[in-house]
Order: sequence, then C-alpha cells, then structure tokens
Amino acid sequence: MKHILFTLKGCTKDLLNDEAYVRDIVYTASVKCKSKLLALHSHQFDPQGVTCIAMLADSHISIHTWPEIGMAVCDIFTCGENSKPKKGVEYMQMMFNADNIIMKSFNRPLE
Repeated sequence: MKHILFTLKGCTKDLLNDEAYVRDIVYTASVKCKSKLLALHSHQFDPQGVTCIAMLADSHISIHTWPEIGMAVCDIFTCGENSKPKKGVEYMQMMFNADNIIMKSFNRPLE
C-alpha cells in the first residue's frame, strides 16, 4: 500500500477556487494512478476554497485548497498492486502550476 501526503505551494489561485476544475483534476489523477474511480464528491466553500474526495476501488485521493495563499493539501492512498500514485501527484502538481511541493511517501503494511 502506498500513501503519499503532499502540499502544493505557489499554485495558480483561480484554479484552486474553481470547483469544476478541481474535480476534473482529481478525476484525471485517478486515471493517472491507474485506479478505478468509484465516486467523486466536492464542495465549494464561501468565500473561497474547494475540497474534493475521490473514492477509489483501491483507496482514495483528497485535496483541500486555500486559494488565498495559493496552496493545496492533498493525499493519494492506493493499495492496488499496479497503481501508480506518484503519477497522480506529478499530474496534480503540473495542473495547478505549483512551483513547490512538500511530499512524504509511506509504504503501509497490512500487518
């Protein structure tokens, strides 16, 4: 099982506040991870910010955005043998135009 926790910094602020865009990025990240998407739920906050959660057959992807500071806090957790969570991280970093990423990766044992 692979779990990547990451913070995207220096992102394009307008993109972080666009719920449809965030949903599309999370959806495509699930494809990049080679994971089957089961459900996708998002919420637009007032006055700003978006949270989006993708339930995957092999776990989840989440993102919480703070447009006012150009930051998103995310994680991708997969337990599929052939999943590629790092590909999803790279895609999200690129699509939000993040100029910095702080990332921690974990291999999570079943025992």
